[in-house]
Amino acid sequence: MPDDRPIVFVVDDDVSVRESLELLIEAVGWRPKLFASAHAFLAAPQADSPSCLLLDVNLPDLNGLDLQTLLTVDRTEMPIIFISGYGDVPMTVRAMKAGADEFLTKPINDDVLVEAVRRALERSSVAGGRQAELRKLRDRYNSLSGREREVMALVVAGLLNKQVAFKLGISEVTVKAHRGQVTRKMKARSLPELVNMAAMLGLSEPG
Repeated sequence: MPDDRPIVFVVDDDVSVRESLELLIEAVGWRPKLFASAHAFLAAPQADSPSCLLLDVNLPDLNGLDLQTLLTVDRTEMPIIFISGYGDVPMTVRAMKAGADEFLTKPINDDVLVEAVRRALERSSVAGGRQAELRKLRDRYNSLSGREREVMALVVAGLLNKQVAFKLGISEVTVKAHRGQVTRKMKARSLPELVNMAAMLGLSEPG
């Protein structure tokens, strides 16, 4: 059976830190994935379940703050908790402004760390759910024909069927048929729900 436990990634060049964190993470019931460098972490497969990253600031190749910058581009759903042997104010401010969940200074209290990770994993789970829902919506939207997409954009913009018909140069009966197909394919139970779907997809009225 696949292991769907939340994953806690650890990037720290200190082997004793990695080993102690591995024991703690396993004891709580999560899956530890350990890396000694940022490049090793970047080369590993991305998580397919809720996850977070325990990240040291000082690393042998790419430092933790620079790795954070890279991850804010393509792994926005994965919260980052910094762990450092020292933490000055500018460093902490930079990390938090860039979206870090926490900045913890070693030696770290186990209970504090576990609670921080728990909160981060909860946030990752919510974000992952939103991403999965968005993927479903995109798949549904991609199943629409070009005309159905035009009708959907105008309907969610607030136009009545006869206004849509006039704008597209088609009959009102045809508009109703397309609108029914849009509702069915998008699995929308109401017009407000269809409007919300369009907003999630970032759609705008065609020019």
